[in-house]
Amino acid sequence: MMVKSWRKFVGACTLLMAVPMIFAGCGANKQQAAGAVQVKTMAAIQQNTPLSFEYAGTVKGTNEVSVQSRVSGSVVAKYIHGGEQVTAGQALYKVDDGNYINSLNQAKANLAQAQATLSNAQQDLSRYAQLVNNNAISEQTYTNQQQTVASYQAAVEADEALVDTAKKNYNDTIVRAPISGRLDVNDVATGTYATGGSTTLVTLGAVDPVYVQFSLSENEYLKFNQVFNGQFIGTAVNIVLSDGSKYPIAGKVAQVDRSMTDNTGTLTVKAVFDNPNTLLLPGMFARVELTGETVPNAILVPQRAVQQVLDKSFVMVVGADNKTISRAVKLGEKIGSYQIIESGIKAGDKVIVEGLTKVRDGVLVNPTMTTAKELGLTMQNSADIKDASSAGASQKQ
Repeated sequence: MMVKSWRKFVGACTLLMAVPMIFAGCGANKQQAAGAVQVKTMAAIQQNTPLSFEYAGTVKGTNEVSVQSRVSGSVVAKYIHGGEQVTAGQALYKVDDGNYINSLNQAKANLAQAQATLSNAQQDLSRYAQLVNNNAISEQTYTNQQQTVASYQAAVEADEALVDTAKKNYNDTIVRAPISGRLDVNDVATGTYATGGSTTLVTLGAVDPVYVQFSLSENEYLKFNQVFNGQFIGTAVNIVLSDGSKYPIAGKVAQVDRSMTDNTGTLTVKAVFDNPNTLLLPGMFARVELTGETVPNAILVPQRAVQQVLDKSFVMVVGADNKTISRAVKLGEKIGSYQIIESGIKAGDKVIVEGLTKVRDGVLVNPTMTTAKELGLTMQNSADIKDASSAGASQKQ
C-alpha cells in the first residue's frame, strides 16, 4: 500500500511540473507570432516586355492661319459662324466694295481712252508710212509718229495693269478661306473696320490631320536615339486622351527640331495623326506613347517595391524562413507601374510591396500575397501583368 501511494504521489508531482512547461511552450509560440511584421508581397515576374516611353503632348493644327482681308474697309457681311468647318475658297466675309467698284470703273474708262488714243495714233502711222514712201513727208516725221505710237502702247499696257489691280481689289472684298479647316469662335462682327493685311478677322486651322507636339529632355533624347537607332521620322506613336481613353488611330513622328531650345533645353517633336471625325482639337492634352524594342525574359517588380539609398537601389525579399533579405538590384526601364530589374533578383522571388517602412534586413515577417489588380498596377503598351499567384504557378511549371 505504501508503494502504490508513493507512485501516485510521484506521478502527480510529475504532472504538476509538466503543466507549466506546456504553457511556457505555447507562450513562446504566441510571442514569436506576435513579433512578426505584417507585410504584403508579390512574386517577381518574368516575361517578354516591350519598352515604352511616355511624354506629355499637346494637339496642334497642321496648318493654322490668321485670316485677313487684303483690302481695307468695313465688314458689311459675314457668311460663317465661329467654330464652323469650312473648305478652301469658301466665302467668309464681305468688305464694303463701293470704293473698289468706283476704282475699277475709273480704271476701265482710262484704259478705253488710252486704247482710243493708241488706235488713232496707229492709223496716223499707217498713213505716214504711205506718205514717206512717196516722199510726201520726211523720215523724221514718220519716226516721230512711231515713237508716239510706242508711247501710247505703253500707256495702254499701264492702264491694263491698273484695271487688273482694280479687279483684284474688287474681288478681294470677298474674303475667302485660304485652307480647309475649322474656324475659332473669336471672329469679328459685321461693321468692324478691317485694315488690309493687318486686321485678323478669324483664325482658321486644319484639323485633319493634326499634330501632337511633345518635348524630349536631353537624357530622353539620348535614350530615344538609342532605342530607335536615330530613326525618329516615321516612328509609330499612340496617344491617350485626358479621360484615359486611347485614340484609336496610330500616328507617326513627322517632324523633329534640329536643335535643343535655349531656354528649356528640350527637343521639340511633332507626330501627325489622321483625324477624320475631328475628335482631336487643337489645344487638347494628350499623353504620347512610343513603344521600342522588346526585352526578352525581363524581370519585373512593382515600382513601389524598389527602395533608393543614396545612389543604390534595393528590393526587400522574403526568404524561406519568412525573414527579410535586402537585395541590391540594377534597374532597367520603368514600364507603367513596374520596374525592370536587370540583376539582383530572379523570377518568383517574393518582394515586399507594402510594409517596407516597418522592416529592415533580417526581420521576421508574416507575408500575405497580393495581386496586381488589388494594388491597381498596370503596364502600358503590353499585355496585362499576370497576378502574382498565377506567375508563381507558371514558375513552378
